Amino acid sequence: MSTPSLPLDRGRNWRWWVCCLLLLATMINYMDRLTLNLLADHINKDLGLTLRDYGRIESGFAFAFAAGAIFFGFLVDRWNLFWIYPLAVLGWSAAGFATGQSNTFMQLLLCRVLLGFAESANWPCALRTTQRILPPSERSMGNSILQSGAALGAIFVPLVVMMLFDEGVLATWRKPFFVVGAVGAGWVVLWWLSVRPADLSLQHLSPTNAFSNLAGPVLSSALFTRRYIVLIVLVITINMTWHFLRAWGPLFLKQSAGFTTGQTSWFSFAYYVFSDVGALSAGFLTLQLVRGGMPVHSGRRLVFFGFALLTTLCAAVPFLPGTWTVVAALVVVGFGALGVFPNYYSFSQDLTVRHQGMVTGTLGCCCWLAMAVWHEGIGWIVTSTGSYTIPFVISGIAPLFAFFVLLLFWGKTERPTLDIDEEPRPPTNLPQPEDTRVKRSAADVQFSPPG
Repeated sequence: MSTPSLPLDRGRNWRWWVCCLLLLATMINYMDRLTLNLLADHINKDLGLTLRDYGRIESGFAFAFAAGAIFFGFLVDRWNLFWIYPLAVLGWSAAGFATGQSNTFMQLLLCRVLLGFAESANWPCALRTTQRILPPSERSMGNSILQSGAALGAIFVPLVVMMLFDEGVLATWRKPFFVVGAVGAGWVVLWWLSVRPADLSLQHLSPTNAFSNLAGPVLSSALFTRRYIVLIVLVITINMTWHFLRAWGPLFLKQSAGFTTGQTSWFSFAYYVFSDVGALSAGFLTLQLVRGGMPVHSGRRLVFFGFALLTTLCAAVPFLPGTWTVVAALVVVGFGALGVFPNYYSFSQDLTVRHQGMVTGTLGCCCWLAMAVWHEGIGWIVTSTGSYTIPFVISGIAPLFAFFVLLLFWGKTERPTLDIDEEPRPPTNLPQPEDTRVKRSAADVQFSPPG
């Protein structure tokens, strides 16, 4: 696979600093998102919402995220994300701020839809950035750093809630939205101080054809290959676990385990600390396996399996005795649930260089359409049965199912898919025949001798 030329005039420390900026963007993204989840019980009471209404709000967020993923995937493939990324951060920060001013179900739903649409930009932008600045052997580590921002955001949100929300004054649920929504501007300043437009341009692409072939050979050779279908299964199943615990975990603890808001906040703090360690551990372990001589894909797959295995403990949570046993099990699940993401992202980066934004965007769209149905279904199941058992069991087995799909259908080759519209270059140290005919396919490049 041809890879984009890296910004060679930038040092190694700069590359990892940019990964830290991606971590901060993801952290802000999750802070805006999770504030509602942590305060859902109080917001429902203040605005007179039911669990079905809450499920619809989460479903609306998911549908908007799906649409935004396609939109921003298109943008980052066609234009330099030097501008796209910070504008998206400002957009979702404004939507989060406005959430604190909502007084009705429809106002809250609208803010959540706008938030979901803008937040969807984070992953096409972030994965395009790590693909641009890091070689394949280091991308799992870079993806670990950016994904760990999800857990860091979730760690800080309970602290903000505990400082600003007073359970004795219900309306104070609005204050955390104002504070969290205001922090995006600082990130934008850091981004523009640290990155130049040239750092993120794909120099091997012609400005006139950088996007022209999307509807033709790339769709038939990259997006709809067997590996792309595998990635659809992966992105849906790993997110079923993560987003069930993100959106419904606090409600479960309050309604089924009798936690107070303060206890739930402290649990969330511990849960996301373990999740953050899980994400970073996945990238670190993959990097060490590759440096130790294991092929890149094999190392990623082995680490993915180990973390998926940990999430199966989620299926046992409803049957565990004692509150602290449940808490211990959930933090282990969090460690595994976020740890499967970095290598999933690396698998997706192997499909294409030219159209990474659309690959990420379309996969994100598939994911969030599925999450919309999933959240609506969880609300219906919990309301109908009065229990969270079924969602816990499904969430526990989903990532392990994803691993077996990866194992059976990805294929044995260590080489990633080639962008069919990239010009292959034969080795310069070999003699070239007078008449070299190039046969190109989505998976391989062969140079045939004359004859």
